[in-house]
Amino acid sequence: MNIHEYQGKAILTSFGAPVSEGQPALSVEEAMTAAKALPGPVYVVKSQIHAGGRGKGKFKELPADAKGGVRLAKSIEEVAVYAREMLGNTLVTAQTGPAGKQVNRLYIEDGCDIEREFYLSMLVDRETSRVAFVVSTAGGMDIEKVAHDTPDKIMTFSVDPATGVMAHHGRAVARALGLQGNLAKQAEKLAAQLYRAFIGTDMAMLEINPLVVTKQGELRCLDAKISFDSNALYRHAELIELRDLTEEDGKEIEASKSDLNYIALEGTIGCMVNGAGLAMATMDIIKLYGASPANFLDVGGGATKEKVAAAFKIITSDPNVQGILVNIFGGIMRCDVVAEGVVAAVREVGLAVPLVVRLEGTNVELGKKVIRESGLNVVSADDLDDAAQKIVRATRKEAA
Repeated sequence: MNIHEYQGKAILTSFGAPVSEGQPALSVEEAMTAAKALPGPVYVVKSQIHAGGRGKGKFKELPADAKGGVRLAKSIEEVAVYAREMLGNTLVTAQTGPAGKQVNRLYIEDGCDIEREFYLSMLVDRETSRVAFVVSTAGGMDIEKVAHDTPDKIMTFSVDPATGVMAHHGRAVARALGLQGNLAKQAEKLAAQLYRAFIGTDMAMLEINPLVVTKQGELRCLDAKISFDSNALYRHAELIELRDLTEEDGKEIEASKSDLNYIALEGTIGCMVNGAGLAMATMDIIKLYGASPANFLDVGGGATKEKVAAAFKIITSDPNVQGILVNIFGGIMRCDVVAEGVVAAVREVGLAVPLVVRLEGTNVELGKKVIRESGLNVVSADDLDDAAQKIVRATRKEAA
């Protein structure tokens, strides 16, 4: 689960990490009120969307030479002008895709005298099963570009969960950033604060870009991009309340209600599969034959007829879907249950695109019988390769 910058900074503040003073705003009036409550005389007006690259982004509704989604205002009146331009408009960044995201809220933050900019992030290192720090002197830049062009500017290390964060971890951060004296002590303190915040709220990722040194000689988190481990949210009722459904795909929200693992993609072939590995293989083979998947959808190993029907409805609700591939390998999952769910969903919502079904495993013959006797226009496949070729051919034929 992702949250907004202002929410992330509130969490960091609760763990003692240094951030600039600021307030969220949902309207131009609230933006002006927020600015008036800040010391000033310089204010930062920040679009709040679940995507990075806001400063370099462009608004669809504004001229091409208009400023991005993060702007420096030198007066309350300028705050109002920027807020009026941002709210309700669509911001396109490198991470939103061409569709962009509508800006529904802002964060008005007090200006900061920046002397140096750094990059600092934390994430779960799957190879070591530890929390890893990633730090770089190239702050304010896309870390992917830094990793590609100047990998020597990135330093990483992990924290042993048996000991937790220790003083030498903070010193490692300070050395990597070239900080000495009082700033090195601040880096040591900050590393401990961020680690406690990461572990204490079950974060999956924390990115501060940039982490800055002010002209007053203070370290400050000038941004905060945070995502949480969704599997741990049952432990954090207070975090669930931070969820902004307007930032999420409607189909993904609907899928979560039925406990389905669904991610919307940009292709044209809808996929319904049981098992994450099989789902990845299904998407790969669709790409192999020249098409693209419209989604990742794993119905799980013990899905019911109702759950399968819900998954099918979500796929068909995507206007980009030109064909559907159901690929089930029944172990715990019974093929006849899948077949009954598909048939029930098709009869309820109709079928306007080609549908290929490949069933294998437990009760496979019974499942095929359910499909065969349904009277529906469904194409059966013998294996995954056969299924992929059939659905790709069918969608191309429909397009022609």
